[in-house]
Amino acid sequence: MHNKTLEKLGLSAKEATIYQSLLSLGPSPIRSVAEHSGINRGTAHECLKSLLLKGVVNYLPRGRRKLFSPRDPEVLLQIAEKQQSDLENAIAQLKTSVIPDLQHLKPDFATSQVQFYEGDEGIEFVLRDILSTVQPSTEKEYCVFSSKPIRSHLYRPFPNYTNLRIKKGIEVRVIAIGDGGEDAELSQRKWLKTEGKVDAAYIAIYPPKVAIISLASNNYPTAVVIEAREVAAAQQIIFNTLWELL
Repeated sequence: MHNKTLEKLGLSAKEATIYQSLLSLGPSPIRSVAEHSGINRGTAHECLKSLLLKGVVNYLPRGRRKLFSPRDPEVLLQIAEKQQSDLENAIAQLKTSVIPDLQHLKPDFATSQVQFYEGDEGIEFVLRDILSTVQPSTEKEYCVFSSKPIRSHLYRPFPNYTNLRIKKGIEVRVIAIGDGGEDAELSQRKWLKTEGKVDAAYIAIYPPKVAIISLASNNYPTAVVIEAREVAAAQQIIFNTLWELL
């Protein structure tokens, strides 16, 4: 009934089923649990042992009988809160020590510095990468070249991107290639007039990275992210120079 939620707490689908069966049965031997849950006895036994280790089930020896008893469902909230606390601690350690330490292991240049993404899921990942990379920086700003044909596809997988950018206090300067585009809070925009058809393209400069998003056949979005300070610096110079001329 609630297997999906229980699975998020670390229980397998069968463990979630057995726990709920135990709640219905009360203290019961393995045979009764297996019959009620529809899971074979051997698997039920392994699941019960796992649930014991996870603190969701208690073992009640009564003479020669071996009974298993479910703990009160409130224990699930305790498990969730413990996992949340552990995750928050892990995130803090990632930010303060783990990621900086791991970054030092990277060579000056490696093929892993160029990443390819595709589809809506890939574009959303790149957009989130822009925010997560820029947010810790001192200036909290990135720059973009953007053409009109890409705009309707760009934020389709991430419609609240602009609101989240504003919430994080991140500024953006945009050079719009061709007509269109809307101003937003913490945003500056200038237009580069062109003649004729403009191809779909979006280039985000957020040192030490540059992301290039375009459309393949059938308007299928693809992206390349280059992590190289020299490349980002060169693109930033081009952007700043053009920005001052517009």
